[in-house]
Amino acid sequence: MAVREAVTNAVLHGNRQDETKKVDIVLKCSPDAVEISVHDQGPGFNPKDVPDPTANENIMKTSGRGIFFMRTFMDEVDWLIRPQGGTTVRMLKRR
Repeated sequence: MAVREAVTNAVLHGNRQDETKKVDIVLKCSPDAVEISVHDQGPGFNPKDVPDPTANENIMKTSGRGIFFMRTFMDEVDWLIRPQGGTTVRMLKRR
């Protein structure tokens, strides 16, 4: 679910559904963890600016839970805004 949300966010919010832009996905496996990176070609964003989906005013909204799901299901989630453009979300799940 976390990977699906990351890819959906990259397509919808990062690349803004621009069919000329790519989403790259990199998977790395080790005996201790799985790391997934999803990179879009969008302008970037600050994850701290995304409203809390558990706040009373957001509970009934039908969207806005992707980052919440990523953070809930994965052990580590971080974002890198690249100076040349694009955002990479890196997620790590330990075994």
